Amino acid sequence: MIAKMVYHVPVFGWMLKEAVRGSGTAKVLFLVNCVLIWLLAIVTFGYPAIIIPALAMVLVVFVLLILITTG
Repeated sequence: MIAKMVYHVPVFGWMLKEAVRGSGTAKVLFLVNCVLIWLLAIVTFGYPAIIIPALAMVLVVFVLLILITTG
């Protein structure tokens, strides 16, 4: 249900749907687009565009470490 809602977002939903269901080239191009959008955010907003994704990754890595240690 959430995936269908995200797929209805005009440009991002189309790119995400192609990345999930498309060929290998579509997956690579989606990752390249994500990196370029991140770099554009760094140029536009500066340091916060670097720090906020890093802080979000702290939670992801913490959960992964818990999952690894519990087996």
